[in-house]
Amino acid sequence: MQEVQTFPADAATARSEAGELLQKLPQLLSAEAVTPDQPEVNELSVSPKVMIVDDEPVNVKVVRRHLARAGFSRIMDCSEPTQALDIIVEWQPDLLILDILMPEITGLDLLRQLRDIPSTRHLPVIVLTASSDHETKLEALNLGASDFLSKPVDPLELAPRIRNSIQSKRYQDHLRTYNDRLEEAVARKTAQLELSRREVLLCLARAAEYRDDDTGQHILRVGRYAAIIAHGLGFDEDYVQQIEQAAQLHDVGKIGIRDEILHKPGKLDQLEFSEIQKHSGYGKHILQTMASHHLNWNEEHSQIGGMILQTSQSPLLQTACRIALTHHERWDGSGYPIGLAGTDIPIEGRITAVADVFDALSSRRPYKPPFPIDKCFEILEDGRGSHFDPEVLDAFFASRDKILSVQMEFLDVD
Repeated sequence: MQEVQTFPADAATARSEAGELLQKLPQLLSAEAVTPDQPEVNELSVSPKVMIVDDEPVNVKVVRRHLARAGFSRIMDCSEPTQALDIIVEWQPDLLILDILMPEITGLDLLRQLRDIPSTRHLPVIVLTASSDHETKLEALNLGASDFLSKPVDPLELAPRIRNSIQSKRYQDHLRTYNDRLEEAVARKTAQLELSRREVLLCLARAAEYRDDDTGQHILRVGRYAAIIAHGLGFDEDYVQQIEQAAQLHDVGKIGIRDEILHKPGKLDQLEFSEIQKHSGYGKHILQTMASHHLNWNEEHSQIGGMILQTSQSPLLQTACRIALTHHERWDGSGYPIGLAGTDIPIEGRITAVADVFDALSSRRPYKPPFPIDKCFEILEDGRGSHFDPEVLDAFFASRDKILSVQMEFLDVD
């Protein structure tokens, strides 16, 4: 039978407040749908811009006349192949009619250059050729030629081929535009979900911390210290951000600890200390995947329960769960609640142990004033190899300036 985790009765108020904070989750997750409006494919209501590149002026005039008779009014031509590329890039035609056999630079050379330029990479190109050379046509197709017209140009073929090529290009543009909008919408939705998750987790962390700390700055400092240590250990930026958020939940289990113990101004007796040690286990049960029989809420909370179950599978909460359970373990195995030692303690637990103890030493508590910074570092050093992982401690000491900067930024104000 699976054990049902219970909490002391006097923690009911704090748990209720945490539940109220979680009720905002469905609203935060109900942002606009990811699917954007589909852009319409523009019809050829405006005369397309057509450019002709051919080194023979006579051929240019013939093609230009056929285009005008077919109703095309925006036409550009170029009989100097070496100047064509600059004109194309500047004018940005909707379609290019390109001769293959030209001096100085061939049509294939020009087509190859166009495909290397982002603004002309997808420009439709109809190739003019008097050659029946299959290798030339194959190379033109491989370079993205849209169609072929044989010389002399048949005016009955010219307009339909141009319209078909441009319409195909505009449909491709439509697909690319829609895909870009979809990616933007997904990125925006992902950012909204990430922000929502962070807000809810921070609210949950504060629900616990405000029972033990009037300002709640402790959770922010510990998270930032943990991130600095992780960065110093060489972890990538994604992990650094993850451990900063997860470490803020290290004491979430304090929701289950009685107020008279949390706020006791003097030293805890053995029984009281045994009870406060339970907060690590409470934190694990709060953050791990919840069993279905724990979700015994009324109907209006069913969606919230579903979101919690889904979120509990996230790497962030899995990391937070390990931190909540193991941040009081010690390198020599004398810690609690399991008694892990050395590298059996998850790295995130070892990192948060240093961050949490430093903040406890350097902050005011009901039972003590803040210790001077040098004294804090001295106490941490005394715990090297017994309480703390030496490598983690080295990373912390190497970032002393950053640590002190965070302490000043999130200073408790009486």
